Order: sequence, then C-alpha cells, then structure tokens
Amino acid sequence: MSDIDTKPQAVERTKTKQPPLYKVILLNDDYTPREFVVVVLKAVFRMTEDQSYAVMMTAHQRGACVVATYTRDIAESKASEANDMARGAGHPLEFSTEPEE
Repeated sequence: MSDIDTKPQAVERTKTKQPPLYKVILLNDDYTPREFVVVVLKAVFRMTEDQSYAVMMTAHQRGACVVATYTRDIAESKASEANDMARGAGHPLEFSTEPEE
C-alpha cells in the first residue's frame, strides 16, 4: 500500500467583498421646472420618459426620491453631472449621495 493520498484536496475560495453602495437622491425644490428635471433624469441616469416622470413626481410629493444606487465613485459622479447640468441651465435642482444601509 502506498502512502500517497489520492483524495482530491478541497480548494478554498475566497469571496470578493462587494463595494458599499451609495444612493443618488433627487431633492425637490419649488423653482426648477418639472420638464427640466425629466430631461436631467433621462440624460444622466438613462431613464425612460415614464421612469423619469415617476421619479420627479415622487420627489415633488415627498420632498426627495432615490434615483439609483451605485458604487460610491459612480454615484458621486452622476450626482455631480446632474448638479452641473442644473447649474448650467440656471436651476437650483439638487442631487446628493448617501450610503445605502
């Protein structure tokens, strides 16, 4: 009999930890036209007309609405792009980010 172990060895697999996610939040204001909000949501977040309208109305009725969830860098980039678009058009529209719980 041989001392060689012929059983297959268990392979340990390490799970890659997913990066934390951040929410992009649309804050309602009483000055930015609704149509412009829809344009920004479609352009920056690639939403359809119906999705954009629903998000805009939710923010209008509740004061804020989560637009999307991304990794931190992407969330901050999208919020910044949307804020820049609003400032460029002279609107006070505001997008912010916060960690997802």
